[in-house]
Amino acid sequence: MSEKRRDNRNRILREGEYQRTDGRYRFRYIDEDGKEKNVYSWRLDKNDPMPKGKKWELSLREKEKQIEADLFNHIVTNGGNYTVLELVEKYVSLKTGVRHNTVAGYKTVINVLKKEAFGRQRIDKVRLSDAKAWLIKLQQMDGRGYSSIHSIRGVLRPAFQMAVDDDLIRKNPFGFELASVIVNDSVTREAITRKQERDLLKFIREDNHFSRYYDAIYIFFHTGLRISEFCGLTIPDIEFGEMRIKVDHQLQRTSQMKYVIQEPKTESGVRYVPMTEEVATCFRRIIANRETPKVEPMVDGYIRFLCLDKNDMPKVVLHWEKYMEHIIEKYNKIYRIQMPKVTPHVCRHTFCSNMAKSRMNPNTLQYIMGHSDISVRNCDEITCDK
Repeated sequence: MSEKRRDNRNRILREGEYQRTDGRYRFRYIDEDGKEKNVYSWRLDKNDPMPKGKKWELSLREKEKQIEADLFNHIVTNGGNYTVLELVEKYVSLKTGVRHNTVAGYKTVINVLKKEAFGRQRIDKVRLSDAKAWLIKLQQMDGRGYSSIHSIRGVLRPAFQMAVDDDLIRKNPFGFELASVIVNDSVTREAITRKQERDLLKFIREDNHFSRYYDAIYIFFHTGLRISEFCGLTIPDIEFGEMRIKVDHQLQRTSQMKYVIQEPKTESGVRYVPMTEEVATCFRRIIANRETPKVEPMVDGYIRFLCLDKNDMPKVVLHWEKYMEHIIEKYNKIYRIQMPKVTPHVCRHTFCSNMAKSRMNPNTLQYIMGHSDISVRNCDEITCDK
């Protein structure tokens, strides 16, 4: 019978356990791929003290238990040696056919991880507390806003879930509610009052410079169109005979300055929006004042866009956001009672709120807004941010 191996404290070593001459313990095993692997620790048992000057780590036998459990559950050891950045890059590479703004969001997250030590961390080493600490750091030390962090977590959580599904890790460290970890400092986009709407439209109509934008902004307030939907409107989309607006696409411009037509996010986004006589009059003026370009711009087969810029290209979201920003700046320089920040989306939110307060049928309002669902708590509160 062979003599049992012992360590320098006369403890019997199990199969695969060894102690090196420097006192460090080693465990040798065969992984699922048939490859020989080794793990090390300065402690054999969890009750052993850590040698002076050495960084704390799990004992060898604690590591053995983890390895045994991983092998039993077919969990790939060391998380497949993926770093957080590499995991996210793999996740993103599998997301095909997504919208260009979604791709831009993925790139933003990858760029953030490239600059962060967290991005170089091995995925099996990331604990729930590590994930929370990193998001807190992004807000408190880096000054990132809640919505930005929400977007980052929105990529990391499914990426880590993919790692769980692939048996690379046991648990998803990002499976927690974000609001329980960081402060929601995002500014709520509030609808403005009817008086504020009247005052603002009157100011725009009477201003020598900004009056050129009156018709479009009136339409924003009285149709509830998404700004990207308005930008995508072509002359044939305005059906004066039926007094309605056909909405089945939206126009966007990518960060590479490429113009693209996209379908609405959901089937509910394809719809006919009714228009009042006042809205129809605004559309007629826009069409009448539209200068015919030498060459009609075409985007993905669409032509005759309502509003063109100085380069004879369709105006995009950024144009209208800037126009409204300058309008509010001028208004607030003139009047003592300040106008809150008003964006095209605030116009949409205001329309939605006004229609709810006027007791419009919720299903009708849901259809007009192009929502897959709508939450109406009472006539003063309505969720219509989508």
